[in-house]
This record gives sequence, structure tokens and C-alpha cells, in this order.
Amino acid sequence: MAERNNADNDNSPEDELRRLIEQMLRGGGTGGTINPDQLAGVAGLPGDAAALAKMLQQLQQSLMAPSDEFNWEIVRDSGRSAATPNEEIPQELADEYARAFTLAEMWLGEVTGETLNSVGVTPTTITRYEWLNQSLDGWAEVSEPVATSISNALMTMLTENVPEEFRMAIGQQGQMLRSVGHSMFAMQLGQVLGQLAKEVLSGGDIGMPVLPPGKASLVPQNLDTWSKDLENDRNEVLLFFAVRELAYAQLFEHARWLRLHLVSSITEFARGINIDVDQVEGLVREIDMNSPEDLKSVLKSGKLIPPRTPEQELALARLETVLALIEGWVDVVTEAATFRLPNAGALAEMVRRRRATGSPAEHAFGSLVGLEIRPRRQRDAANMWRLVSDKLGNAARDQLWEHRDAVPTSDDIDDPFALLERLSGGGSDAKDELDSDLERLLGDPSSFGDAPAGGDTAPGDSTGRDGSTPPTA
Repeated sequence: MAERNNADNDNSPEDELRRLIEQMLRGGGTGGTINPDQLAGVAGLPGDAAALAKMLQQLQQSLMAPSDEFNWEIVRDSGRSAATPNEEIPQELADEYARAFTLAEMWLGEVTGETLNSVGVTPTTITRYEWLNQSLDGWAEVSEPVATSISNALMTMLTENVPEEFRMAIGQQGQMLRSVGHSMFAMQLGQVLGQLAKEVLSGGDIGMPVLPPGKASLVPQNLDTWSKDLENDRNEVLLFFAVRELAYAQLFEHARWLRLHLVSSITEFARGINIDVDQVEGLVREIDMNSPEDLKSVLKSGKLIPPRTPEQELALARLETVLALIEGWVDVVTEAATFRLPNAGALAEMVRRRRATGSPAEHAFGSLVGLEIRPRRQRDAANMWRLVSDKLGNAARDQLWEHRDAVPTSDDIDDPFALLERLSGGGSDAKDELDSDLERLLGDPSSFGDAPAGGDTAPGDSTGRDGSTPPTA
């Protein structure tokens, strides 16, 4: 017994720190350790023993072989555990979707400019797991800066608040602690992305290009689930979303600069997040560290993310303008291409509301990384694009995406007639005609096939291209 006590006393603080963390991950020891079930609760993991065992193994690997790199394998595995059930796509169903894409491409070609029509896009159907795998690179751009900020803040808090004998140990084992912190964040992020994988209907459903370029993708399992309680004909729903997804994919393939611009803007916003160490410390004091529910609620609440700075507010406003321009353009060309569908207006309104409110998983992602991607001015942007189409034609409308400097601004969304005047060269006759159109737009929204900005209409109240109510199916 004496020999054992002497051996314990000879342990360095670094060894003791490592032993404590290993013990926590194994779920052993007494008071204050987190057993596997508790860890699953904190990360929001399902009670799948095999999945949980793999997560714990990955956490232990991050402890034994620490790295500053973010481990996306943990995100993928955690996401797959949340995205179940994942249904493979039968060939018959894939063929049905392929036929819908073929017809949708013909319809879309009638309403877009010649340049966009020549863009090559490959339509595909994907499973939930495939959406998750293909989108990880896109999410990495947004999430890694936040994970790094949180890890650094926690490290600072630990270094400043532990007993003196452990302070040097934490400093020397910083990489190990950061690695474990990254892994815990990765588990939580994977759960959120796994929930998103169960909700997304298409590649462009999130509003940002998270899938590889050049592909138009629908998720049959989710789309069929979402539409099964609708009164609309299934083929009508399928055609509508095939057109919409093709429009989204063609836009990003045509305007190659747009993807990089959008992702760079989001990344810049995320890198501006600096975690308040005092705030983290206060939260740790308030919660019961032995309570998985308390820990989970803090992660989901977004309390670790500080209020936005004025610079971030400006960046977010610019980002929302670009998102609104994208969504508004997609709305307008989809509306024009699907006028043959009796309930296209109702489906368009449902999509707008779905994007405006966001899903629970989208809100969870916003709480985790501090950014909710909302096209808040989607209706205004759609009215602007619609007016440009009516007055200058589809080709002139689509040419505005040729270069970043040509794309309309927030001011153009506010005053689309000033944009028209600038594009057409102006003139008294043109101004008189634009004034008449302005009165029409403000006085009778149905003239332009949409409600005024910010207005809400019931799905069944949406109107057709000519302002009349489309016949029901």
C-alpha cells in the first residue's frame, strides 16, 4: 500500500490531468465524472450503444493523439446517427425523379436567358446520408472558426481559474484540451446537421450552396414525407421542386463568383465571433455540471455566442441582401416556368413561409454557431426581379448576375424603378411609364403576381401569373 501511495504522489500534474480526463471519458470514478449516458445526453445523442461507443472511442483518440485540426469524422458519424432512418432510393423512384427533371429543364429553358440555358447542371437524387456527406465541406467553412473561438475561450477560463499546481499542466496540455473541446463541439454539430438532413428537400433548400457545384439535387425521402399530407397532386409537387432546384443550381453554375462570395461572407462573419470568457465562466457557475440537461440546454441556447458587433450587423445585412436576391430570383423564374401547374402559387407561398420561419434544426444551428441564414427581404427582391423581367426581358434580368458589380444592391431592392431607369438609360417617357407601374405595384399587388413586401397570404390565396386565382387540382 505504501508503494502505491508513493507512486501516486510521484505523478506530475500533467499526468494527473490526463488521468482525470481519461477517467471522465470512460465514465469511471466518483462524483463529477460524466458516464457515457450522461455524455450522450449532453451532446444530444440517441441512446444507440454502438454509435455512442464509437463516439467515445473518437474522443479518447483525440485525448491520446491530440490535434489542432477539427475532426470531421466525428461530425459525420454523429450526423449519421441523427439522420436515421436513411432510405436507399429504388431505381423506379430515381427514374421518376429523372423524368421530372427532364421536363423541368424544358420549362425553365423557356424563361431564362440564353446564357443560363447553356449551363450544364447534373440533376440527381440523393439520400439523407449523401446530403450529409456532400455538405460537410460547406459547413466546415462556417463552423470551424466558431469551434476554435469556443475552445480558446474555455482554455483561457481554465488557465485562469484552476489551482496553481494545475495551471502549468493545463498550459502544457493545451493541445489535448483543445482537441477534446473540438470533439465535443463536433458531436453537437453533427447532431444538428443530422437533423437538417432529415428536413432538407433539395440542395438549395438551406439558402447557401453547401453541396458540390454543378448538381441539382432532390432528397426523395424528405420531399415525399413533406408533401404526403398536401392535397396537391404528387407529380405537381415533384415538378415544382425540380424546377426550383434546377434554377438554383443553374444560377450558381452560371455566376461562378457567387458561391465564393457567399461562402466568404459567411466565413468572415463567423470569424468575427469572439467568445466572452467572463460570460462562459458565469454560465459554468450557474449550471450543475453533473446535469446533462443543464449542459445541453446551454449548448442549444446560444448563450455561449456573444451579441453581434456593429461590424457583424453590417456584414449580416449585406449577406441577407445577397440571399434575398438569390431567393427572389429563384422565386420569379420558378413562378414563370411553372405557370402550367394549377397550384404553383400555393406551393410557392408554402416555400416562402418555410424559408422565412426556418426549421427547428436551422434555429439549432444558428444557436450553435451564432448565424441564422434568413432571406428576410425575399418578397421585395422578387418584386424587383419581376419588374425587370416585365420591362427589360428575361435576358437582361439574368445578365445582372454576370459580375458581382452588376448585381442589384439593397437600394435597388428599395427602389426598383431607379434600377430600371439606370438600366434603360432613362428618359421622360420611360419615367412616366415607370410612375404608372409604381402606382400599379403599390396599389394592386396582384398585378405583379405577389403580395406586397412583408405581407402574409394564406397558401390558398396565392395568385397566378395573370393575377387570377389558379384552379384547384
